[in-house]
Amino acid sequence: MTPVCGATVQDHVALAEIELCGELIIAASAAAEDRLSQDRIDEVLMGIAP
Repeated sequence: MTPVCGATVQDHVALAEIELCGELIIAASAAAEDRLSQDRIDEVLMGIAP
């Protein structure tokens, strides 16, 4: 299937996954420890989940 010229396609699942990854990157960069604990990952993801 070829895209129509000038048409935009939004994949809502992909956009949501990108947002989740971004939140994890922000949390990891702000963390004092080397790795985020599973509890911290859950906390970050649950904070932005619908």
